[in-house]
Amino acid sequence: MDMKRQIIIIVIIAATGLLFANYQYTTQNYKIVGTNVTACYDNSNVITCPVNSSVPFYGQNQGIAPSYQNNGNGTISDMNTGLMWIQARGVKVTWDSAFILASQCNIGGFTDWRVPTIKELYSLIDFNGRSAPTSNMCIPYIDSTFFGWKTGDTTIGERVIDAQDWSATKYKALSMQNDSTIFGVNFVDGRIKGYPQYQPGSNNTIKHKLYVRFVRGNTNYGINNFLDNGDSTITDNATGLMWSKNDSRIGMNWQSALAWVQTKNTANYLGYNDWRLPTAKELQSIVDYTRCKDFTNSAAIDPVFNTTQISDEGGNVNWPFNWSNTTHRDNMGGVYVCFGESLGWMKPMGLSYYILFDVHGAGAQRSDPKSGSYTNYFLGYNQSGQPVYGLGPQGDVIRINNYVRLVRTAFTTGINNQEVETSGSYKLNQNFPNPFNPVTTISYYVPKSSLVKLTVFSLLGKEIETLLYEQKQSGYYTAKWNASNFPSGIYFCRMQAEGFKSDIKMILLR
Repeated sequence: MDMKRQIIIIVIIAATGLLFANYQYTTQNYKIVGTNVTACYDNSNVITCPVNSSVPFYGQNQGIAPSYQNNGNGTISDMNTGLMWIQARGVKVTWDSAFILASQCNIGGFTDWRVPTIKELYSLIDFNGRSAPTSNMCIPYIDSTFFGWKTGDTTIGERVIDAQDWSATKYKALSMQNDSTIFGVNFVDGRIKGYPQYQPGSNNTIKHKLYVRFVRGNTNYGINNFLDNGDSTITDNATGLMWSKNDSRIGMNWQSALAWVQTKNTANYLGYNDWRLPTAKELQSIVDYTRCKDFTNSAAIDPVFNTTQISDEGGNVNWPFNWSNTTHRDNMGGVYVCFGESLGWMKPMGLSYYILFDVHGAGAQRSDPKSGSYTNYFLGYNQSGQPVYGLGPQGDVIRINNYVRLVRTAFTTGINNQEVETSGSYKLNQNFPNPFNPVTTISYYVPKSSLVKLTVFSLLGKEIETLLYEQKQSGYYTAKWNASNFPSGIYFCRMQAEGFKSDIKMILLR
C-alpha cells in the first residue's frame, strides 16, 4: 500500500474513531435481561428499598426490564436478547429426542429451531415466581402472560416442581452416583441444576424425560468476549459488563456482601465507585460450562479471572459459591451461583450415613440462607461419625458465608442491531466485534430459500474476498471473516440475495 493510501485510511479512522468507539457499545449481542424483582429485602422480609449506601441492604437491583412480543403465530420474541421462543408448553421428551424434534419443528413458518443452551434458557427466568404445594397456588418463574407453562402432574405421582426444562448444555463431569448430567432450568422453583440423562437406578437403560422449549435467532447469545484490561478488571465486550478480576478472597453473609461492595466504592476500588453485587443473571453470564473440577481441575469460569480455592465440606479442594444481589422469594434466601461443585449430603439406599456428592453440577444456581449458621441445618452423620449439614431433598450444603465478585456497567448493550424477524425481509446485521482484530462475525437473515452472496470490499471498492455464495433456507445465519492477511483499515461487507443488497462498514484495527 502506498503512503498516500495509508494516510487516507489513518485520517478516516481518526475522524471516525469516536463514532466506532460508541458504536461498539451499542452493538453487542449478549444483553442480560433483568430479574424482574421490584421489591427489596432484608434477611427474611420485604423492606422499603434503601435510598443510599448508608442504609443497610443497599445495592439491590433488578437490571434491565424484560420485554416480549407475541407474534401471533405460536412464537414469542424477546426484544432484549434477539431470541425467538416457542410459546406453548409441549410434552416431556428425552434429551436425545429433543434435538430431533427441534430439527423437525416448523412453528411460525421457521425451520431453524434449536434446543437452547443453558444461558439462553436462563434468560427467561423471572424471579417474581414462587412455588407452592399445589399447582393453582404457584407463581411461575417465567412470564405466563406470554409463555405456556405446566407444573408436575400429581395425579401420576409427580411432585408439583417436576416440570423442568432441558437445555442443550451437558455437564462435563458426572453428578450424583456417576450420572450423565444435563443442565436445565426449573421454572416452578426458579433454579438451575444438572438433571440425569437417564433415570436413576436404571443402569443407563431408561432415558429421563423433561420438557423442552425451542429457540431460534441470535446464535451468538451466551458467548462471552472477555478483555483483560491489565488493571485487575475484566470487560465482557459481549454483555457490556466490567468485572473485578479477583473475587473477595473471603466469604461473608449476604448483608455483609452488600456492605462490602459499598466500602469498595468509597475507596474508589480499581478506579471506579459504581461497583455492585451482580444480579443472578449477570453472575450466571460468566459461568464457563466447559470447565469444572473433574474435567479441567478448575472453577467453572474463564481462567482470565482469578478464583479463590477453598476446602469444601469433604475436605477437598474446590471453589466457592458467589452471591448475587437477587432474593429468591420461595425461601427469602440469597441467590448464588456455584463456580465449584454444587454439593449435597445424601444417604444412598441401604446406608445409615450421609455421603457428599456433586448433586447439581458446577454452574448451578441455588439459594442460601442470608444469615445465621450452617450448624442450624443438621442432617445426620457421615461415615466417620462427623455431623453433616444441609437443606432440601438433596441435602444441599449450607455455607451462608459466600464469596463476592464485583460488577459494574461498562457500556450499554444492544443485540447486534438484530431484531427478531417477524416480517419477511432480508437483513444484514452489523458485524461483531467492531472494531475487530483479526476475526469478526457477520449475522444475516434470509426469509425464504435464496441464493445468498456475502462479499468483502476494500475502502476503494475493490472486491477482496467472497465469504459465501450458496443457497440458504429461511433462517438466521452467521459468517466469520478472518482478516489476518489484510492491513488495518475500513472494509465493507455486502449481502446480495434475490434483488436485495445491503452493505455494512467494518473496521480492522491491529
